[in-house]
Amino acid sequence: MAEVQVVRAGPEDLARVHAIRFEVFVTEQGVAESDELDDRDGEPGTVHLLAVSTGDGVRSPGGFEATEDLGTARLLDDGGVAHVSRVAVRSAARGLGVGRALMEALEREALAAHAARAPDGVVRVELSAQETAIAFYAALGYEVGSERYTEAGIWHRDAVKLLHVDGS
Repeated sequence: MAEVQVVRAGPEDLARVHAIRFEVFVTEQGVAESDELDDRDGEPGTVHLLAVSTGDGVRSPGGFEATEDLGTARLLDDGGVAHVSRVAVRSAARGLGVGRALMEALEREALAAHAARAPDGVVRVELSAQETAIAFYAALGYEVGSERYTEAGIWHRDAVKLLHVDGS
């Protein structure tokens, strides 16, 4: 059976990243393409991750083939704060741990990028969660704020998680 692997996407992979985001945000959720694409993709320090299936080529219960792109996520550096954005998992891969794998990899990236700038030993990770994904982020340890707002026509709430450099 195919397994999920999360890899860092390079500039040559941005078309794959954008294809997943377009499918999820623009096609499924009706977000305007102009709202989905921004200049932050190419900023220094921006990290893009791809979740891909690996294995023997057998179609999984989720309906994806081996070596297929399953999801993506992005980590931004917002003035010393790690900011998760554009977390997108293809519909056939949802419920299979792809989102969790992406978030765990993003948290490792955040620790690696921000640990040296965390004099108190704590790296702050922030995100803007769609309301339909709040339970997902809460299950990963994110504290979700109570203020709701719209972004690209979708209700969101801010969430934060504090990562300890020493792993505690």
